[in-house]
Formats: sequence, C-alpha cells, structure tokens
Amino acid sequence: MNRKSLIVLDVVGLTPRLLEHMPRLSVLARIGFRAELETVFPAVTCSVQSSFLTGLTPSEHGIVGNGWYFRDLGEVYFWRQHNALVRGEKMWEAARRTYPDYKAANLCWWYAMGATTDITLTPRPVYHADGRKSPDCYAFPGSLHERLTADLGRFPLFQYWGPGASIASSEWIAAAAEKVLVEDDPDLTLVYLPHLDYDLQRFGPDSPQAVAAAREIDRVAGRLSDFALEKDRTVVVLSEYGITAAGRHVDVNRHLRRAGLLNVYTQDGMEYLDPWTSGTFAVADHQVAHVYVRDPGMVSKVKA
Repeated sequence: MNRKSLIVLDVVGLTPRLLEHMPRLSVLARIGFRAELETVFPAVTCSVQSSFLTGLTPSEHGIVGNGWYFRDLGEVYFWRQHNALVRGEKMWEAARRTYPDYKAANLCWWYAMGATTDITLTPRPVYHADGRKSPDCYAFPGSLHERLTADLGRFPLFQYWGPGASIASSEWIAAAAEKVLVEDDPDLTLVYLPHLDYDLQRFGPDSPQAVAAAREIDRVAGRLSDFALEKDRTVVVLSEYGITAAGRHVDVNRHLRRAGLLNVYTQDGMEYLDPWTSGTFAVADHQVAHVYVRDPGMVSKVKA
C-alpha cells in the first residue's frame, strides 16, 4: 500500500475573514479545498491541539485548558510540556499499527516532550542557577538541536511569546521545518506557526495590525507550503480557534473574594492567590475559567 507524507501547518488564529488578506494560502485553498473546522471547548491551544492529535474531547484526553489547578501539588500550572498528561492514542501511534516504520516529527506543537514522535522540537529556555532565563529550545534527537542552531542560530524564544513576540519565531520554525523535511524525511510533520495569534490579542482581530500580521504569516506559511508541495507532501493548513473582539470581562476571583470565599496572602507588598486556604477560586484562561470548590456542599452558593 502506498502512503503519502503529510505536513500540517497550525496557523493559529486563521479565519476565513483573515484569509482574504493572505494571497498565498488562498491559492492553496483554491487548488485543494477549503472547509470550516469546528473547534472544541475550551478553544485554547493545548486543548485543541490535543483533540486534533487524539480525536478526543478535552474531557476525554484530560487537557482542559492551557493550565489548571493540580490538586495533588496544590499549585496552578500553565504550559506544562510532558506528553504523558495527554490521554489517548496519538495519530502517529495509530498509523504505526498499519505502518510500523511510520516516522513523525513534531515542530512546536504542545506537549511535545516525552512524546513518541521520532523528531521533537519545542521551546525550552535555559534556566541558569542565578535565576536568569536564556532563549533556547529542546530537541530530540539531541543532534537535531545542533543541526538547527548551527544553521539558523539560537531559537528566538523571546520573540515566540510575551511582549517581544514577532514574526521572527515563526520564520525560524518554518526554516527548521524545511531542514527536517529534507534531512529527516518524516511521514508526518506537525508545524506550529504562532505569529498571527499575538497581534490579534494585542490590537484586536479587526485592527490594521491584524491585517498586517496576516500578510506576514502568509508569506512564511506560503513559502513553507510551496516547499512541501515541491517535496510531494500533502499540505493541511488549520487553526485551533479564531479570535473575536471582546466587549466586557468578568473578574471571577474578585467576585469570589468579595463574597468571602477566596483568600490572598501578601509578600513584598503584593497580593497573591492563596489556593491552600481558599474555599473556592478560579483559574482563568482566555475563553473559560475553571472554578475550584473545596467543599462540594458549597457548589450551589459559589454558582450563585
């Protein structure tokens, strides 16, 4: 049985409306096909990516947000990286039942560390003993790190997220994908291109900056898709979610505090959430907040 290699470009925040400003990806849609893709709830990166890769809902694979309260540790953690958190069979594992030598590469999709992919690349800073954090990435096999950084320079972590986020990180990841396609020849290549997401959040989805960001990522994703087609790959471009303008916000934890249900503690003149003594608190994550209630008998009161 013949098999054709697949590359999946996750252009985060891509919507039909923004596609109108993206001529290269629009051409790809015309020569192939285009369809609406319904997302899951919550529509946040870690939850949706895990659903893409397992075919399961967040309640089934366990990734209920980008972060949550770990009851066994008593801590709120976002952006954990170990793939063991994701329950369910991954798509490349299913493929290996038919093709035992099926080769998969994950380039910056989340929960990459410890996954059963053959090739792994994910953001990972250098944590120095004096508290400094330097930009870098984790790669498997270890030689991949040296191959990529020798040709592309250090992974631009501080342009990947945070106030300095820019097109530079997506350009680096796309260039890394081209090298992996040529040098490693995987059957499945997952590529995460984050650029569009940031300016939609910073300036709003209807802003001139959003249109400019769409054009920038179109250049990067368009070049990578053209390159992949030349290498006889099937190209899929998708997004985890679209971003819409928000008209109001809800300060869940402030409401809970005023109701006497949430405690804080103070260090160096700053207040911090005290999850250990609070009767209830919320972990807010873009679209959704998970509300944790210590006493099940208090659920009705907290809900009110």
